[in-house]
Amino acid sequence: MGTSWILLRGLMREQRHWEGFPERFQRHFPNERVLLADLPGFGSEYHRQSPSRIQDMTDWLRQRWQAERAKGPLRLLALSLGGMVAVDWASRYPAELSAVVLMNSSLAGVSPFYHRLRPQVYWRLLKWCLWQRDPLLQEAAILQLTSRFFADDVAILARWAAYARELPSRRRNTLCQLLAALRYRPVPTRPEIPMLVLNGLGDELVNPRCSQAIADHWQLPLRRHPRAGHDLPLDATVWVCEQVRAWIEQGSQDSDD
Repeated sequence: MGTSWILLRGLMREQRHWEGFPERFQRHFPNERVLLADLPGFGSEYHRQSPSRIQDMTDWLRQRWQAERAKGPLRLLALSLGGMVAVDWASRYPAELSAVVLMNSSLAGVSPFYHRLRPQVYWRLLKWCLWQRDPLLQEAAILQLTSRFFADDVAILARWAAYARELPSRRRNTLCQLLAALRYRPVPTRPEIPMLVLNGLGDELVNPRCSQAIADHWQLPLRRHPRAGHDLPLDATVWVCEQVRAWIEQGSQDSDD
């Protein structure tokens, strides 16, 4: 196989929350490696302390995937908070990457805080961080907020609740991720590698204007799904794969249509 893709998820999530997306993505890129990364404090790394700075998450990931980096430039496909890590990686270590895809992400200094996290979810998020310890109730709330098409899928909910019981994250780690996301500000200049922005216009967690703002700020190509929610690879699995493959096949063009 040739190039490696690293897939990064967002706040409080781990690699198993991708559901069937990695397998579908692999079919679209059969000659490339598809690697799933967990951030410190979650999933396979749940025993670690989560950094409270995006830059420290980036550096931890670079160390974790050092062997893959040694084989040549990586490609990153990142959702939400994972997109901030991808932007930071691309900004500080551009030679290590050949392409970045951002999905439903946001950046301080580019979008206002009330777009980056919709005000109507503040109370739910506070409950997750301070009081909610029932995995089933927690995952039901997350699924309702992040998916437009699978919000009531009992099979997905059962799996996600099982993940939360098996590898429970600490409240402190969730708070550290939130703090990191809120205070991370990208460098003013656009990273010197090709980047694509994907967005679901049905996102109820992050205002879709945030993806538009990133695309406008750095003059990046933007592709929008008319109905998908925040968990874009769950709601629009095939669409995401097709958009990324088309962009790569076109030579990772830096400008929109």
